[in-house]
Amino acid sequence: MSHGPEGDERVAQMMRLRGVMKKIKHKIVVLSGKGGVGKSTVSVNLALSLALKGLRVGLLDTDIHGPNVAHLLGLDHATMSFHETQLEPLEARPNLFLVSVALTGRPVDTAYIWRGPIKIALINQLMADTLWPELDFLIIDSPPGTGDEPLTVCQLLNNSPSRGSIIVTTPQAVSVLDARRTIDFSRQLKMPILGLVENMSGYLNRQDGSVLPLFGQGGGKTAAEELEIPFLEAIPLDPAAVADSEKGLALVETESPVKGIFLALAERVLSAMPV
Repeated sequence: MSHGPEGDERVAQMMRLRGVMKKIKHKIVVLSGKGGVGKSTVSVNLALSLALKGLRVGLLDTDIHGPNVAHLLGLDHATMSFHETQLEPLEARPNLFLVSVALTGRPVDTAYIWRGPIKIALINQLMADTLWPELDFLIIDSPPGTGDEPLTVCQLLNNSPSRGSIIVTTPQAVSVLDARRTIDFSRQLKMPILGLVENMSGYLNRQDGSVLPLFGQGGGKTAAEELEIPFLEAIPLDPAAVADSEKGLALVETESPVKGIFLALAERVLSAMPV
């Protein structure tokens, strides 16, 4: 029975997606229940930490309304190339390949006023029609919440054998509550949970190395223990690194003590993924 032109294209797109996913060994979706927890910062620095270890890493920004990954890498005015109907990832750093709607040539302050069906179609296209090289990891940065974008990504990865999610929270009670919902979201979609990261776990004093609580203390670790998922890392806020980030340098490209925490996070992720 014929599915019509739209149905035929959908089948063809799923075939392309299958071919793309075969070139990528591990896929990780970075999720958060609440905005403003530093999820994109975690995505960027995890991806860069893996790339610094000599692994080939793709970084896909699916936060359509707030695509900040390119900015965090100092690439506000860079653009991706197109090869016929397919996207060519931008090599953002050695071993790190980036795809984002922020790299399509629009002014950086352009708003994307799109409803769900358009966003779903775009994410399908980004996943299926990107000319990724052979990759060890694909890190997918999602917008906060459990709406169209993370749902679409997780469903598209449903048949991938080596996949997982990382949940990002801050110690605040409201953020931890939303993280619990995101953990339930992953479980309902049968997305393996690699663990939870507590970002902005405190204020880092570089002079003596102490960490002072900012938004409460230990909420992420407690939630991880109660929900029986791994607690991956607590990442303090380093104010001295903020100026570097404004220059387009990721934390792992600075002398911040937090760099070592992200490198340790990358090691934990490597240990958690199937060989």
